[in-house]
Amino acid sequence: MLELFRALWRYRFFIVSSVRNDLRARFARSHFGAAWMVLQPLAQVAIFSLVLSEVLAARLPGTTSKSAYAIYLMAGLLSWSLFSEITSRCLTLFVDNAGLLKKMVFPRICLPVIVVGSALLNNLLLFMAMLLIFALMGHAPSLELAWLLPLTALTVAFSLGLGLMMGVLNVFLRDVGQVMAIVLQLWFWLTPIVYMPSIVPGGFQSWIALNPMTPIVQAYQQSILHGQAPDLVGMAWVVGLAALLLVLALLLFRRASPDMVDVL
Repeated sequence: MLELFRALWRYRFFIVSSVRNDLRARFARSHFGAAWMVLQPLAQVAIFSLVLSEVLAARLPGTTSKSAYAIYLMAGLLSWSLFSEITSRCLTLFVDNAGLLKKMVFPRICLPVIVVGSALLNNLLLFMAMLLIFALMGHAPSLELAWLLPLTALTVAFSLGLGLMMGVLNVFLRDVGQVMAIVLQLWFWLTPIVYMPSIVPGGFQSWIALNPMTPIVQAYQQSILHGQAPDLVGMAWVVGLAALLLVLALLLFRRASPDMVDVL
């Protein structure tokens, strides 16, 4: 396991350049280039906020603020977008890069780390766009936003553990990627992002409580919308699950890595 981290350190410049190239490829042949990295999340947040707050006049139960529901929704989407991007990209990571794995000799663990780096940058830009739009709506940031640092680390650990494990299995059984794509869609609606858990019928309450993304999303919402610290006790089991998944994924990756190229 220690050798994996040593390999990442030796190839750190390769990882950084790969993240940079990944971002450049997204905006190739574009006149505005990297400016779209800021404009896209800014437009996304602005549209959500305008439609929900002004057009639909959506209100969050228990509050009188017009912007509360938009902030609640975007806080949940900030967490979910990071989770879903890392997980979904890791699902087909080794299959999509089969040619690269066969032609170049480099530590294969670099590939999921490149995905994480790219996803973190995208998430940071979305967060900055949120802060700007929310400030214009009269919602000032609080010091409790500092909780987003450990929450982001937890989200990355959980999504990387799950995505890497499913990505390795998908090399040997391609149905895994297809099934997980459907699971992620259902998972989104089992996570209290567009609704509050209190409005869910009693039969579904247990499913939401067992969803590991529920405490993470709610912690984001608490920090961003309410300016409160997350429920650390309630999140303890998610931290344990994320650590377990990450360790199991790394062990599975190390065991299957020599055979992956032959299967691809």
